[in-house]
Parts: sequence; structure tokens; C-alpha cells
Amino acid sequence: MEDQNPQVAVVMVPLPAQSHLNQLLHLSHVITSYGLPVHFAGSASHNRQTKLRLHGWDAQSLAKIQFHDFQLPPYDASPTPTSTSGHCIPFPAHFYPLFEAATHLRKPVFELLQQLSTKFKRIVVIHDIVLASVVQDVKYIPNAESYSLIPISAFTLFLDFWESMPEKPFQLDSDVLPKCIPSHEGCTPPEIDNFVADQFQYLGLESGRLYNTSRPIEGKYVELLEKISTYDGIKHFVLGPFNPVEIKSISGKERHQCLEWLDEQEQKSVIYVSFGSSTSLSYKQIEELAVGLERSEQKFVWVLRNSDTGNIFAEGEGRNPQLPEGYEERVKNRGIVVKDWAPQLDILAHPSIGGFMSHCGWNSCIESISMGVAIAAWPMHSDQPRNAVLVTDVLKIGILVRDWADRAQLVTSTTIEKTVKTLMDTEEGEKMRKRAAELGEAVQGSVAKGGAAHFEMNSFIAHITR
Repeated sequence: MEDQNPQVAVVMVPLPAQSHLNQLLHLSHVITSYGLPVHFAGSASHNRQTKLRLHGWDAQSLAKIQFHDFQLPPYDASPTPTSTSGHCIPFPAHFYPLFEAATHLRKPVFELLQQLSTKFKRIVVIHDIVLASVVQDVKYIPNAESYSLIPISAFTLFLDFWESMPEKPFQLDSDVLPKCIPSHEGCTPPEIDNFVADQFQYLGLESGRLYNTSRPIEGKYVELLEKISTYDGIKHFVLGPFNPVEIKSISGKERHQCLEWLDEQEQKSVIYVSFGSSTSLSYKQIEELAVGLERSEQKFVWVLRNSDTGNIFAEGEGRNPQLPEGYEERVKNRGIVVKDWAPQLDILAHPSIGGFMSHCGWNSCIESISMGVAIAAWPMHSDQPRNAVLVTDVLKIGILVRDWADRAQLVTSTTIEKTVKTLMDTEEGEKMRKRAAELGEAVQGSVAKGGAAHFEMNSFIAHITR
């Protein structure tokens, strides 16, 4: 849409973790395409991180977003120590001091909103649902309204809500709940649980909730969430996927080396392996994964890096995990290992990619689904175990690497080899990949002009510019 509506300004307030920053950055691009000014309010280092890791969009489009660089109070940004045994480091506890520091953005964000409120007819604040305290003063600005971003799947959110209700408001159909729902045990440490619970106390005043999902993926769970909140007056907008579903090919120096390598591979022949920005594998688990990929005899792109620290620009030396000696030389004709940030959307959209071994963070799930790529699900913490169930049991577009109940055990090279072969080179895997491709087409059709998601985004824009 080319409509210009300078009477309304949108202010984004993200949680300063990559997966959360990324979702609101994608949404910022979508909203600026409607001619609305977008202000991105965060710490100086995390705004820099957000811009540096932009993918899927033209870098010049960042100029349409106004970033406001605020300073956080001092906090411990050092990473969780890497274990030498087991399979991975659990939830990266070093994010907790960062999240606490981010709550101090309340004052500068309120001052920004006050300034903008004198220049625009309406201020629309979109904030991460787990950083609600920062925008609690929106109620004091007469021409401002807030919307919370749901950064996880509707499926996971619904399960969490449903389990927390002592009295169920209605009966569920027999096909709604999977037979085996992972427990919350081991997903997050107590301090993170307490932080989220504290932030949820500030919810309820928002005008709506925005979902980075698509009705073809989990429409029935959005409908159940709408049914639960029938009487609270909060509107639900299903606007995803926020990420672009058509990736423009680029060439020259800007193009990542792994994309050049993928150009030389056969269609759907490569599995992409990446565990996001908040996972660190132990050396022993890296060794098992390396051997499993090698023995699978499948082509692969493996992004091997430790979890982000609280400030990625002050990480220090020695942060890169180590591969077994001589490994890259042995697999050079069949695999490539990327030891830094990689353009995930570009990789998933590449025609050579046939599968994705993932931690099942919601960003990775929605990006993989929207590109029609099947998933080998290996959840590590947070909402990931339940996202993995959505992928494998509900949507049936993936295979589980290991059950959440076995999370403390090392995943052996034999298991990894078998999982990769099943997804990439069996009739069972082919069925998963076919379903993933069909679902991807449905999602892409939904966001195309005239599709359901396109209509819902238009409706949301019309609502905030009413």
C-alpha cells in the first residue's frame, strides 16, 4: 500500500534477545511499507546488533526505521560457562541480568512517547509481551495505545494458558491436545520464570495482541486463544509470518560464502543445521554431531557457534566452539561449517536446502515453515520443546532428534546419523518434506495480495490509523 498516514507513529519496544529483536524488526519493515513512521526503541548495542543481523530485506530499507539508542545500566554480559560433558548448556542464564537491565528503559521510552504524542494524532506502541513493564506508563498518554507481541507459537501459548486455568471454560475437541506434551521442567531457570511472571502483571491494558504466526499453521489454536479471552475486550491480530517469504537473490561481496557453495549443490539435497543464538553445545556433543553428519553421507551446512552473550560486541576471545581435528578437510566435498552469523532466511529459501536440523525456537520454526522446509527437531530450552511437538506431532512436517524427557543425555552420532538419513533419504522423510512444502505454499499464499494474512495486516493497519 502506498497510503501515507503521518498522523500515526508506531513505536517498537523489543526484548533485547536476538529472536525477539528479529521479530519486531521484521514487523517494522512490514509496517513502514504502509507509509507509517516506525521508531525502534532499544539499547544502543542491541539496536546495532539488530541492524547488523538484518536478513531477508534490502539493507537500504533500514533507513525507513528510526532507531533510538538508549543506555542500559551496567549488567553482567558474560556468557554461561561451556560444559565439557552432556549435550548442551541449558537456558543461558547470562540473559537474566540483561533482561533486568532492560526494564530500566521505562523512563527513556516514556519520554520518547511523550515527545511523539505532541507530533502525532496517535501513538501505537508494540512491545514484547515479556517486557510489558517498560510500557506501563502508556496509560498516562491520552493519544497512545499499546499492543503486545506474542513471540512464541499460538500452540505453545494456548497450552500454557490452558494448563494454568484451574477451571476450564469449555471442553476441547479430542484432536486439540497431542498425546505427549513436554513438561516445563528444565525449560527455564527460576529467575527467568519469575521475571516473566512479573512482566505478565503489567498485561491487560493493551488494546490487542499480535501473533507472528499464520492461520494455515495453527489457526485452531489462535481461535482457542480468542475464545479464552472472549470477555477481556482485547483484539487478536494474526499477522505472520513477519519475515519475507520471497527472498531477493543478491550477488557479489554482500553474498555469504555458504550461499555460493549451495549454488553448486543439487536441489533439496542439503540439510541446514543451526541451533539459534541462545544455545551452546558441549565439546562432546559437537563431536557426536560432527560424526553423525559425516556418517549420514548427506550434504550439510552447519552453523556452529556458541550462544550470544548479553552484549555481542564485547564477547572476548575464545568464544568459537571447536571441531574435531581435521574434520573440515574430511567433509570439504560434502559439507560446510559456518562459524559466525549466517543469513538463515537466505539459506532456508535456497533451492538446495531439503531439511533443517533446528532447536525449534519460534523464529526458526516460522521461517522454516514459510519456506516449506521440513525440520529435524532438537529442542534445547524455553518454548522449544512444545514448538517441537507442534512441528512433529501436530503439523507432521518433521522428526524428533531426541525426546525432551531425555534432555540430560548425550545425543549420539548414531542417533544423529539415523535422524538425518530418515529426513533426507527415506520415503517417510519424503512425506514430511512434501507436507512441509505444501504448508509453505499455503503460508506464502496467505501473505500474498488477496490472501488471509494480507487481509489481516490491512485490517490491523486500518485499525491503528482509524
